Amino acid sequence: MIRFHTRVPAVDPRRVDDALVEALAAEKAVYVVIHANHPRELTERMREAVRRLSRAGIPLLSQTVLLRGVNDDAATLEALFRGLVAMRVKPYYLHHADLARGTSHFRTGIATGQSLVKSLRGRLSGLCQPTYVLDIPGGYGKVPIAPCGVAPDGPSGWVVEDGMGIRHPYPPDPEPPAVAEMTARSEE
Repeated sequence: MIRFHTRVPAVDPRRVDDALVEALAAEKAVYVVIHANHPRELTERMREAVRRLSRAGIPLLSQTVLLRGVNDDAATLEALFRGLVAMRVKPYYLHHADLARGTSHFRTGIATGQSLVKSLRGRLSGLCQPTYVLDIPGGYGKVPIAPCGVAPDGPSGWVVEDGMGIRHPYPPDPEPPAVAEMTARSEE
């Protein structure tokens, strides 16, 4: 599998020409991950560039960085993710901004990001929702950091919170069969 990450369709869509599309339409599994952070980047020229890739059968994903003052509200992210899906681009990752020097003014808190992701659950279909991730400093990889909608509720089971913040009981997990019972069944 070959994966290309690029901002070219957003910043210089004319570079997505026939020669590039032909080169990407290889025998191997080639994925193009488009980096877009705001719905204003989804221009008609970008849409045409993405259509060329899509028509060639190239799977398209997107990555977005959560940026304070740029896309840190639900309406902006909703418009971006809906626009991408309308172009046949699956929102893949919503990145929590890295701890890169000189970028602290763009970082939101993790709780802010989690709140945004939670609010998008009630506004968007699952297809429009990327995984909210944090790239662990030091090269340890990405981890999902979205809020969890389920929590243990003692012996009575679980509590599940819906997109409106309403909590619902869920029954406890079934007990696994006893080991002796499983052994007896396997001997029959």
